[in-house]
Amino acid sequence: MIRIPNLKLEIKKAKSSAAEKEALKNVILSKLKVNPKDLLAFTIFKKSIDARKKNAIVYIYTVDASLKNEAAILKKGCKSGLTPSPDLSYHAVTPGSATLDLRPVIIGMGPAGLFAGLILARNGYAPIILERGDEVTIRSAKIDTFWQTGELDPESNVQFGEGGAGTFSDGKLTTLINDPRCRSILEAFIEAGAPEEILYLSKPHIGTDLLRETVQTLRQEIINNGGEVRFRARVTDFLIQNNQLTGLIINDYEKLDCRVALLGIGHSARDTFATLYDRGVTMTPKAFSIGVRIEHPQSLIDSAQYGSAAGTTGLGAADYKLSYHSPNGRSAYTFCMCPGGYVVAAASEANGVVTNGMSEHRRDGENANAALLVGVQPEDFGDDHPLAGVAFQRQWEARAFALGGRNYHAPAQLVGDFLADRPSTNWGSVKPTYTPGLNLTELKDCLPDYVVATMKEALLHFDQKIKGFAMADSIMTGVETRSSSPIRINRNNDHVANISGLYPMGEGAGYAGGIMSSAVDGVKTAEKIIQQYARFSSEN
Repeated sequence: MIRIPNLKLEIKKAKSSAAEKEALKNVILSKLKVNPKDLLAFTIFKKSIDARKKNAIVYIYTVDASLKNEAAILKKGCKSGLTPSPDLSYHAVTPGSATLDLRPVIIGMGPAGLFAGLILARNGYAPIILERGDEVTIRSAKIDTFWQTGELDPESNVQFGEGGAGTFSDGKLTTLINDPRCRSILEAFIEAGAPEEILYLSKPHIGTDLLRETVQTLRQEIINNGGEVRFRARVTDFLIQNNQLTGLIINDYEKLDCRVALLGIGHSARDTFATLYDRGVTMTPKAFSIGVRIEHPQSLIDSAQYGSAAGTTGLGAADYKLSYHSPNGRSAYTFCMCPGGYVVAAASEANGVVTNGMSEHRRDGENANAALLVGVQPEDFGDDHPLAGVAFQRQWEARAFALGGRNYHAPAQLVGDFLADRPSTNWGSVKPTYTPGLNLTELKDCLPDYVVATMKEALLHFDQKIKGFAMADSIMTGVETRSSSPIRINRNNDHVANISGLYPMGEGAGYAGGIMSSAVDGVKTAEKIIQQYARFSSEN
């Protein structure tokens, strides 16, 4: 097949899949200057929106086409960027020869744990997955209860449970990494029920509603291939002898013999971080970001990004990604933007308020929201202890809890009041989405001064990029502190920590950020196990 880049199509010509396919076929024929009978088939490899000219928004495609006389077409079209389509299939690694006398254990069932488990199960390694939270159906019910009543289950919430924190998000599958494993992960999601468009959209997402279904299907595949999944199974201690992992303690009382454990514990497993540190596992503090969630009317973002084409069928809800570098040396940026979404309560510990964003696949909510964050460095933590970043997060989450009323209501402020340095007293035209409730106040009381100052500068800068970003009635809800892990668990090139048999991976260990990069790191870690050990057999 031949890869053909940079094909443009007016948005009005792609109002349906059938119309899009026919129009795209004509564009291919025109570009290659071939007869229709010479084009045997084609598939979309990548699709994006070019909205730089609001009066002429177009889709940009890269396609893979099967044609007669491909060699001649490639030779003639080399200056047009035509290339042979690359092999994108996943290539499994070769199993090693060392004896695996005990089943490998995966701790945590977020993206890293889920896909590490899938690869190990598919290859005959019969993994055991231990997840401290509940399976997704029970988890969803407990989260709904928390959002309605403020009754928090510290073991089963937005951070902990089947699928990890990403299950209750927008389900974004974008990533900055360029790894061939990404496509195989997307294909696994599609096989589990995700829409096929995630394979080619430049900004793919599944949505929390569909993610809850797909993670259950992936779990069942792991089980069908010899794996085991245990919920409400929190690892409370690690047994180590002569610098070798020998076992795990589950829920304070159950011992599980173990020589190989993959740590996919997520960025909020603070108690596990502390236990690992106490057992001599080497870790270092890591930079992350803190700030707020900001909400605008989705219609404002649509108009700013798409102009008069806003609302056109197929374009969907518009998104944005913004960054700002302050003269004070700090950087601010938007993160995890959720078009047509909701701001959600994401606490995992008592007496702390944490916010996050979530949207469903249709992204048809009234508001758009995103994290508005400012970077913080280990020197900001006030201590050089490896877990100082955790204490730093807790400090601001506790302040937000107190400012919100000590009932998991969150502190909030209108953008106009924030910029004018005055407390908010009344809502404006934007209706907030956070539950269980909000308390209008001043956010400067639950954020560091340098974060507040940088956010003020960033709001005015972003308003120049997206007109209305600093609209007075927009809502800022505090605090967002879980942008990424506050630590990195050190590992070598084989993904092994300083304790033999312990394999840190994913976002919680400090090696990823988001669903895709975490899943890729889980796959790479599973491959390390496969390359070292022969397939597990109960007769070993």
